[in-house]
Amino acid sequence: MSPRRNRPRGGGSSVGREEEPADRYGLERSVSWQGEEWAVRHISGGAATKHYRCPGCDQEIPPGVPHLVAWQQDGGGDDRRHWHRACWNARDRRSARLLRSRNAPRY
Repeated sequence: MSPRRNRPRGGGSSVGREEEPADRYGLERSVSWQGEEWAVRHISGGAATKHYRCPGCDQEIPPGVPHLVAWQQDGGGDDRRHWHRACWNARDRRSARLLRSRNAPRY
């Protein structure tokens, strides 16, 4: 029995194929939410190098975890917020007021 091949069997070769340069911070798109335009950018796990606090669930996003960054387009880049992808998708279903336990840290 021969070992399994780990290389793709396709007839395509990378010669002559134009590749776009890899964008470290991902693609940016515009989303309309609550009557305002928001810029949303996906961050890959390799580009996530710091700890962030998700405003949707108030949990920490550790380094190396893919997530997204959102900010209002008419505002500056200083108002960026780092969200878990699931929290951003559920932002309309989440309440603005978070209930915390007595010993929970406030960041």
